[in-house]
Amino acid sequence: MNPPFNAGHDRATPDALKRDAHVMPDGMFERWIRSAAAIVRPAAQSAMRWGGLEPFSLIHIVPLPAAAQFVVAFLLMDLSFYWWHVLNHRIPVLWRFHNVHHIDPDLDVSTGFRFHFGEVAMSAVFRVVQVALIGISAPAFATYELVFQANTLFHHSNLRLPIRFERLLNKVLVTPRMHGIHHSQVQGETNSNYSVVFPWWDRFHRTLGLNVPQSEIVIGVPGYSTHEDGKLVSGLLMPFRKQRDYWRTPDGKVPRRGTNNGSANPMRMAE
Repeated sequence: MNPPFNAGHDRATPDALKRDAHVMPDGMFERWIRSAAAIVRPAAQSAMRWGGLEPFSLIHIVPLPAAAQFVVAFLLMDLSFYWWHVLNHRIPVLWRFHNVHHIDPDLDVSTGFRFHFGEVAMSAVFRVVQVALIGISAPAFATYELVFQANTLFHHSNLRLPIRFERLLNKVLVTPRMHGIHHSQVQGETNSNYSVVFPWWDRFHRTLGLNVPQSEIVIGVPGYSTHEDGKLVSGLLMPFRKQRDYWRTPDGKVPRRGTNNGSANPMRMAE
C-alpha cells in the first residue's frame, strides 16, 4: 500500500550519474531564468498592451465577457506552450538547447530550473509573441505565469502521491508520474507528455503515455549520460558542439521498453 505522502520516488537513477559538487549548480540556472525574466518582462508588458488593443488578437475575434476572455486566454496560453514544447523536441536546433534540461539524471524540483540560457532566451522571445497574438490581459497573464511556474516545479518533483489520488489529479493537472515518463531515456516516452499545466492537450494530440511503471524509468538522455556531461562547462557548450546520437548509450545500446511492462492502455496511469 502506498503511503499518503512520500518525498521519494521509484525511478531508477544509476549512482554513477548522480550529481555531486562538480556538476551544474542549480543556482546558476535560477539566475539565468531571473535575468531572462528581467529582460522579457518589459517586452511582455508592451506586448500585452498592444495585444489588448489590437482587434485582430485572438481574444478579440469573438466578443466575450471579461470572465470568458480570462478563461479563453488562459487556455490559449497553455495550449500554445504545449506546441512550443513539442517544437523544442522536433526542431533540431531547439532540441540542442532543450537537451540540456533533459540530461539531468535525477529528476526533482531543481530540474525545473535547469535550462540552458539559450533556451531561456528563445522561450522569452516566444512568450512575447505568444502574449501579443493572444491579447491576454495583465491579470490573466499574471495568473497563468503563477500557475505555470508552480505546476512546473510540482511535476518535476519526486513527490510520490497515492496512485488513486494522482490518477484523479491527472485528469486536470500534469503530475509527477506523467512528467517523469517525459524524462525517460526511451525516445518514444520522451516524445510524449508535453503538457505543462493541463494534460488535455496530450490527450487531444494523441501524445499521452501514462502506462509506464515508475520503477522501469531511467531518467536522462542516453547519449549524454556520462558524469562529464553533467558538469557546468559541458552543459554550457553542449548545444554548440557536434551532437552525438542522443538515443544510444556510450556502450552502443538503445534503451527500449519491453512490451510486457505496464498496461496496454496509454491513458491509464501505471504505478
